Amino acid sequence: YQRRVHGVARTNFGPNGSDSEWALLGLLTFLDPPRPDTKHTIDTCKQFGVPVKMITGDSKLIAKETARVLGLGQHIKSPKGLPMLGEGGSIPPNLAQHYGKSITRADGFAQVFPEHKFLIVQTLIDCGFKVGMTGDGVNDAPALKKASVGVAVSGATDAARAAADIVLTEEGLSTILTGITVAREIFGRMKNFLQYRIAATLQLVVFFFIAVLTLHPSDFVPSPLPASWPDVGVAWPSFFEMPVLMLMLITLLNDGTLISIGYDNVKPSKIPEVWNLKVLFFISGVLGCVACGSSLLLLWGALDSWNANGWFGSWGIPGLSYGQVTTLVYLKVSVSDFLSLFCARTDSWFWSSRPSWILLIAGGCSLLVSTILAATWPQGTLDGIPVQGMALRAPAALFIWVWMYCLFWWFVQDALKVLAFWVLRRYNFFDVNNVSGHARASAASEGRVCEMGTTAGGEAPSRNQVAPLLDHPHSWDMPSIAEPPVAEATLKESVAARV
Repeated sequence: YQRRVHGVARTNFGPNGSDSEWALLGLLTFLDPPRPDTKHTIDTCKQFGVPVKMITGDSKLIAKETARVLGLGQHIKSPKGLPMLGEGGSIPPNLAQHYGKSITRADGFAQVFPEHKFLIVQTLIDCGFKVGMTGDGVNDAPALKKASVGVAVSGATDAARAAADIVLTEEGLSTILTGITVAREIFGRMKNFLQYRIAATLQLVVFFFIAVLTLHPSDFVPSPLPASWPDVGVAWPSFFEMPVLMLMLITLLNDGTLISIGYDNVKPSKIPEVWNLKVLFFISGVLGCVACGSSLLLLWGALDSWNANGWFGSWGIPGLSYGQVTTLVYLKVSVSDFLSLFCARTDSWFWSSRPSWILLIAGGCSLLVSTILAATWPQGTLDGIPVQGMALRAPAALFIWVWMYCLFWWFVQDALKVLAFWVLRRYNFFDVNNVSGHARASAASEGRVCEMGTTAGGEAPSRNQVAPLLDHPHSWDMPSIAEPPVAEATLKESVAARV
């Protein structure tokens, strides 16, 4: 914060009206401390992987004292060694190459001018950072406009508000923490949604593709037919297919459950989020392959159920009618789809994060409806395909056995997901350990995000506004986290600022 002392003096007029010497009347002291929430905001930003730098027009001594109070580093740079605009206001070439290392290593900057602020932001951007900046003065407008996310604080000038992407309506910057948290939660929900949707699509498409080409029901019909053969007068088809109505039910119940992901509990990431589509597709592929493989294995076992030496026969499960095979596959695909959602929503074990009640109720209802339909579907045909509820013919408890089978593979699926993440992170496949998806600069490859904000242009700090540039009403600037008003900031952060 800033301490200042001003002397107050007056002159005494002589008899002829001429000025006499100045007479000291006294001293006025001023104290302009940071806001109470500023240090907490900065500390929390660091915990979220957002380094905070300070930019101020005040002296280096004031900047160092402010940095000490707020828990920032003491490496404060003066204007010497900072880039300057060229002739005609041109930006110097190769900013990242010439100034990137010194600027990224600095904890703050003192006695800077508006062009310094602008070029500091430009240099960080050239280094591969996403830069957020707070400001309230006319002299902050160029840097606010240049930053990845410009945040005009409460009481900012019209010029600063016009240049910024986000305008705060309340004093202080602690709202930015809410913006970061909510933004990362939204990002997490979007990632979970896509991861599950890809996995579910892979299971359905690949399963039916392989089943149609390789598993021919007519090849599994025993010869001669046993006395207990249930499908008298019903020919098993030459290739496997499922009624369109069942596929529509899977899709409908699936989409209903997907909606609830928007209300799921998500732990905000402790590092900046970024889309890594290679990792997303790889993990989705692992989840989808396990679900698809287990479905193909179950279909093969069900078709081969009349083989006394087969898998089902060894478990004491009697031969199934083709209608039961159809509903069995319907239940298996449905349950695997819904259970995959609970695997896809976390990077760790599925029980590491408790789902929201909305998601549990939606998933539970979908699973219940699918189970009831598969167990009690009236015997008949759909699209010329025999269907029969599993509970309508022995073994009546077949649907329970299918559930146990699904739960077993659910744990296998989750274990392979955890193993896949471990391997990816252990050997840094697909740059999974880098916050920046394409770490073109060494600083960016460290996964750091530098966001900066500022204030009026050269005086003492009074109102603490933090975001990767702490902003004060009087002229000093600090790194600021750039994000809030939660509604705008959340989307801005997750998509643009990647905070």
